[in-house]
Amino acid sequence: MFEIVKNGNVTSAKGFIAGATYAGIKSFAEDALDIAILASENLASVAGTFTTNKVVSPSVTLTKSRVRSGKSIGVVANSGCANACVGVQGLKDAEEMASLASKQINVPEDQMLVCSTGLIGVELPMALVRQHMGNIHLDSASGQSFSKAIMTTDTMPKEIAVSIKIGGKEVVIGGAAKGAGMIHPNMATMLAFISTDAKIEPDILTTFIKRSVRESFNMIDIDGDQSTNDTVLLFANGMSGISFEEVESPDAQVFQEALTYVCIELAKAIVRDGEGSNRLIEVLVNGATSKEDAKIAAREIASSTLVKAMVHGLDPNWGRIMMALGKSGVDFQESKVDVFISGIQVVHGGCSIPYLSDAVVSSMNSSEVKFEVGLNSGMNEATAWGCDLTEEYVTFNSAYST
Repeated sequence: MFEIVKNGNVTSAKGFIAGATYAGIKSFAEDALDIAILASENLASVAGTFTTNKVVSPSVTLTKSRVRSGKSIGVVANSGCANACVGVQGLKDAEEMASLASKQINVPEDQMLVCSTGLIGVELPMALVRQHMGNIHLDSASGQSFSKAIMTTDTMPKEIAVSIKIGGKEVVIGGAAKGAGMIHPNMATMLAFISTDAKIEPDILTTFIKRSVRESFNMIDIDGDQSTNDTVLLFANGMSGISFEEVESPDAQVFQEALTYVCIELAKAIVRDGEGSNRLIEVLVNGATSKEDAKIAAREIASSTLVKAMVHGLDPNWGRIMMALGKSGVDFQESKVDVFISGIQVVHGGCSIPYLSDAVVSSMNSSEVKFEVGLNSGMNEATAWGCDLTEEYVTFNSAYST
């Protein structure tokens, strides 16, 4: 139904441009970037989902208020400073950064959104922002620079684009994301920016992004902690000539499927790049009595500290999966539960069955470990993703600010 765009990124869709520079907000490194702008060449529809943490960055507060209009040219993002827990100055700085970015590309200030990521409790170094914003020059070839500029503890940029055909015309969806720690989204850290050249009104766009976020960014976990800055933004500028005027049409369903794929791939890239992690954990829970129960159970298993440690140690201790399932609170009968570890069944009817421990250990010694948990009580399923918990994670985060 869709094709992967080779070397695709957030500027792959028609009419999207980006640029980035290094201003010194984060520590210097070769090829470092820390301020970036993503923009549409014309006024776009916009929709977003945001952190539900009660401690919120003023950058989120400003962007959330501007997204309500449903229209935006783009977003300026910085890494190295979360602009959180800094009092009223944080909102002033967010507003000024938006103003500087809008002047740089000659658009109205209220059409520019702001995102920040990095250390909490530190004011944005606005003198540096003022000095270097003018170094940002936008073009359609700088999507990867945008992806690099939003990285903090990430070890790699996270980007993707896909194309679909509607009525013989091509529609592209591109995206970029960042995140490697403080990941347990519930919203909608992590930041994700998605662009499409389809024409979609804001209310319909909101439905599309909320549906996709529920299946992707809301189903991942690295460390159980939810950021003050979580934001997902979706821009639609209409430059493909294809429009979606309702969410349930066959063409709209194709778009929704492609958008969800983009979001899932970006979400998995975040988890795969978890601080200190070596393995991606995929948890499929099926046979649940409701979709919500399947989601809750899958997330509970994927976010369990003991399950994460079990995967790190290549320990086929399936009892930890059962423990996490049991504390999830979902409706199931223990006597009906089946558990598979990387395709090898280790539990049937809630009890251990004969299996070769060495074979399970060997299957876990991979970059991806898959758990399948069958509740055998209904027809609903859901997938969540996590990563193993390593000594490196503890070491890294014990000295994050020093």
